[in-house]
Amino acid sequence: MNIIETNRLILRKYSPNDIPVLYNILSDPITMRFWPAPYSLEQTENWVQSNIESYRQFGFGRWPIILKETGEMIGDCGILIAEIDGQREHDLGYIIHHPFWRNGFAVEAAQACKDYAFQSLRINRLCANMPFDHLASIQVARNIGMEKEKEFFNKRNRNILTYLYAVSKEGAI
Repeated sequence: MNIIETNRLILRKYSPNDIPVLYNILSDPITMRFWPAPYSLEQTENWVQSNIESYRQFGFGRWPIILKETGEMIGDCGILIAEIDGQREHDLGYIIHHPFWRNGFAVEAAQACKDYAFQSLRINRLCANMPFDHLASIQVARNIGMEKEKEFFNKRNRNILTYLYAVSKEGAI
């Protein structure tokens, strides 16, 4: 079931059938170099299942990014409720498989998710967190209108310096 469609991309719900292709992406050391470690098959299975559960519980989650032109899964983008530096947040995340970097896919998917969150889900605030040296992720956040809110040491990611970017819906309190 398609959730979001852009000019070049489709974001849809995960199914267990997506695990092998997603594992290829999440186990790749280049793609996952800013994460604590590439994912194991079990972690990938848990990722899909937790997102399916998030759809049931909240009506949203992370979604596979499908390239319209080829039907190929090229990454993952969406919104999770997460604790970030002690605060419960709507966390916008995005992962693009490294062969597809530098094509604007992360910005396109993240912008579409932001619009969907504000317009369809009625979420008033989104944030994104990334390691201080993940320049591409920082640029994606800036390109969709997020501003750096703070720095913290992320216990969930090797206790490294992490930036929190955020954006609020216009008119939100």
